[in-house]
Amino acid sequence: MKRVIISILICFPLVGMGQKKIIAQAKDYIKSGKNFDKAEVLMADLLKDSVSRKNEQVWLLLFEAQQKQYEQGNEKLYLKEKYDTAALFLMGRRMFATLEGLDSLEMIPDAKGRVRLKNREHSAEVLNQYRPNLFNGGVFFLKKQDFAHAFDFFDTYIACASKPMFARFRYGEWDKLMPQAAYWATYCGYKMRQPQLTLRHVYLALKDTAHEVYLLQYLAETYKLEKDTARYVQTLREGFEKFPTSPFFFPHLISYYGQENAYEKALETCNRALQVDSTNRIFRFAKGSLLLTMGRYQESLDINKALIADNDTLPDIYLNAGLALFNQAIELDKNVQVSQKARNRILDFYRKALPYLEKYRALAPQQKEKWALPLYTIYLNLNMGKQFDEIDKLL
Repeated sequence: MKRVIISILICFPLVGMGQKKIIAQAKDYIKSGKNFDKAEVLMADLLKDSVSRKNEQVWLLLFEAQQKQYEQGNEKLYLKEKYDTAALFLMGRRMFATLEGLDSLEMIPDAKGRVRLKNREHSAEVLNQYRPNLFNGGVFFLKKQDFAHAFDFFDTYIACASKPMFARFRYGEWDKLMPQAAYWATYCGYKMRQPQLTLRHVYLALKDTAHEVYLLQYLAETYKLEKDTARYVQTLREGFEKFPTSPFFFPHLISYYGQENAYEKALETCNRALQVDSTNRIFRFAKGSLLLTMGRYQESLDINKALIADNDTLPDIYLNAGLALFNQAIELDKNVQVSQKARNRILDFYRKALPYLEKYRALAPQQKEKWALPLYTIYLNLNMGKQFDEIDKLL
């Protein structure tokens, strides 16, 4: 036991002596006007030690080494000399981490419960000057599609508003870039498919009205990724109400209702959309398709014929028109006993369906599973031997 105690007593002075020597070396590097990067490495390594982390001087020297590198790099860029722009931005963010780390250290009460923030005011004043480059750094990495780094910059920029050391600047009250930074942070989280990051600043991002339509789309897809169906549908509805002509919300909402067999809700959505834009081909086509699914064949046919009359070239319009007639023939033919009058009506439906389905086949030959069986049935019932033999071979 005595040997252990002695070794511990001897160890502490040696650690202290080593720390002083390393600090002195870092000071020499900084005074020389070069090797700032080496000084940074020395101090960063010291901070890995729990004892050194409590030494204010280590934090301040680390920041000084970083600031000197930042100033050198900034000067080179100003003079249009070759320099790594990404490295400059990353250095700026490390400067924030350093002084924020020092501030966290000073917030720890001493043995008497006192908190002395002797560096806070100066640290905040210095970092406030560099803060705009956090936003600029985020934009820089965003353009590089480095979404992880871009998120970190926007996140740090936003976080300043809630950090005690920056309280006197009241960024949340006057900084008009905050909602935009939140939007881009949300976008980065979405691109990385990390829901937790996507949703971190969403409430602030919603204040960026210029990007709200895209933000709601990212949120909907994020909720779907998390299998949060309630919020997914809620966001789709909100997006549709605010942006009914968006190419995202209406189709996804109709698709969801279709999967759930909620056809009446889907029809309500179509009607609401058509109130906004009665000529919109997507809205009209969606309603025509929905009415076909619901068995309201004549209404579906009317809509699709109107779209065809408007010279719409979407192949599925011809399919829908053909099936609206074909399905009526099938419904009549289900009866065990079919009168001659009914038989004539069945054949009439087949004749009328034929040109639409043949047109669809010509426009979408690869969609054989959609047109082959209806045409087979029509050719069979209309005694069209040549056409029947051809499609019989296809099947």
